[in-house]
Amino acid sequence: MDFGDILNQWEGSQRKQPQKKQPQVSHKKANAPTKEEKEAARQGYSWEQIMEQDGKKRMNPMDIWLNRHGTVDKDRINEEAERNERLSNIDYLRSMNPEAVIDLHQLTRDEAWSKLQNFVNDCYRRNLKKILIIHGKGIHSNGSDPVLGQMVRIFIEQDKRLGTSGHPDRNHGGNGATWVIIKPGKIKD
Repeated sequence: MDFGDILNQWEGSQRKQPQKKQPQVSHKKANAPTKEEKEAARQGYSWEQIMEQDGKKRMNPMDIWLNRHGTVDKDRINEEAERNERLSNIDYLRSMNPEAVIDLHQLTRDEAWSKLQNFVNDCYRRNLKKILIIHGKGIHSNGSDPVLGQMVRIFIEQDKRLGTSGHPDRNHGGNGATWVIIKPGKIKD
């Protein structure tokens, strides 16, 4: 076995191993002015005057640099990346507890629709991921089919913001409740 064979073998093993790269995202713009620098600029000070004032202060040079350029919290960025990865996993979303619950018992179909619409709007605005809708099993409904359960199913099918849904286990409502995963929305700045 010569060096070329060893190199080919190594390249083949590198291609087989999936390499997972975590992109590092910095939320700080390069050389972005600090709040103090922005305020000084509003008051009419030039960059040179600010530098001259900084030079007169008796400060640690490292503190001056940190005040001017800021820092990046890499731990927070990694935690956010891990959280976003978890929230994109459908199995994790299915197993997580609902973040908000609404109870539609004792409401008419129209009242329940209106209340559910307001509830979903609020949950979507608050960027919640999973909600629980308690509609009951329809034991007290007139007729054979439960009114609110069917209404909730139709509502979920019509609302484009709502995704996967299902019934929780018997201890958390069973067929008398429905959990729904809210699709991620565009965050407005």
